[in-house]
Amino acid sequence: MITSAHLRTGAEAEAASLPPLLAQAEHLAGTVLLGDHGRRRAGLGDDFWQYRPVQPGDSLRMIDWRRSAKTGAQFVRQREWQVAQSVMLWVDQAASMVFSSDKSLPTKADRARVLALAVAILLIRGGERVGLTGTLLPPRRGEGQILRLTDMLLRDEGGDYGTPEARAMLPHARALFVSDFMGDFDSFEAALTKAADRGVRGVCLQVLDPAEESFPFKGRAIFESMGETLRHETRKADDLRDRYMDRLLERKDRLRALCRMTGWHYGQHHTGESAQSALLWLHRAMEKR
Repeated sequence: MITSAHLRTGAEAEAASLPPLLAQAEHLAGTVLLGDHGRRRAGLGDDFWQYRPVQPGDSLRMIDWRRSAKTGAQFVRQREWQVAQSVMLWVDQAASMVFSSDKSLPTKADRARVLALAVAILLIRGGERVGLTGTLLPPRRGEGQILRLTDMLLRDEGGDYGTPEARAMLPHARALFVSDFMGDFDSFEAALTKAADRGVRGVCLQVLDPAEESFPFKGRAIFESMGETLRHETRKADDLRDRYMDRLLERKDRLRALCRMTGWHYGQHHTGESAQSALLWLHRAMEKR
């Protein structure tokens, strides 16, 4: 039998993990004003879109007689198409995303999760279906889906670097991939190419720590991956800076070119920057066709 003490202990344990991420995402989503969310073409929906002249094949019940009486011509009243779309999220939860160069900065994982969940909240409340890539959480609507997404996004994954999940991508859906994209480039290319072949279009957001952009290290330094599988020690870290910056720029250029080729949008965000500005950009990019 479950006692009130056990129930309270379990509830507090759940509350310890869920609310902080959800509260941050809710607050962030609240800073974005939801505009009209129609599809700008005729179809099933409740909102008026336009009048058009009667065409052969239109039934009499389609005619708006009040509008037609004003001009003597016959017009049909069209509503705006508002069928919900499916949006698939992939948020990198591998060890590399746990990096933060300063205690005052969020980890890349924390910022990625908050941004992805805030986007999901905006989309779901705009009538869309949102889920995760793969088969664990298919796209659904409603507040319950927000809680399920929150729970899934708090689960860390093994390995130093994340690999995009490209299974079960719904044809002609939209997608959002959030990662540092520091892992194997071939896996990113394969995932985006597979998605594009199914008519999926979306956004790749590269999240980096400011130190990963500036490489401020000098003198003796030990570089170790967050998963502790890679390690490099040097006495002259500043000698590595130019080579590192060249490789980072090359990686960004390849990602940008890959997104352009597959019809996706590429963006980058630093954890030292405003999460609100990143969300505004993401929301607009997700709405682009």
